[in-house]
Amino acid sequence: MRSQIIKFSAVLGFLLSVGANAAVVSPVMDTKSCELPKYPKASLMNEETGTVTMAFLIGTDGKVMESKIDTSSGSKSLDKAAMAAFQLCKFKPGSKDGKVEQMWVKVDYVWKF
Repeated sequence: MRSQIIKFSAVLGFLLSVGANAAVVSPVMDTKSCELPKYPKASLMNEETGTVTMAFLIGTDGKVMESKIDTSSGSKSLDKAAMAAFQLCKFKPGSKDGKVEQMWVKVDYVWKF
């Protein structure tokens, strides 16, 4: 059976631009709010694997406002399936100095058997 690994990481460029004294808390995905991506049939048949890195702009309401592929898995089908699934997720919004703000967050998803 295949296993997937999800890794979350903050967008470091934003952190560097806000200064050393600002308390920044990155958005966090509520993993119970959405389902994991399903392996596309063609990708299974072709035994495609890889890691896709996606970037999501999370609004103050915790919903995805924008999304983009940061680094492809090497398979458009796998990238598309991961993006479609994670766009439906809810997030705990990020904050700066205690104030909720929209913010980018990166999500890595590993496709493997």
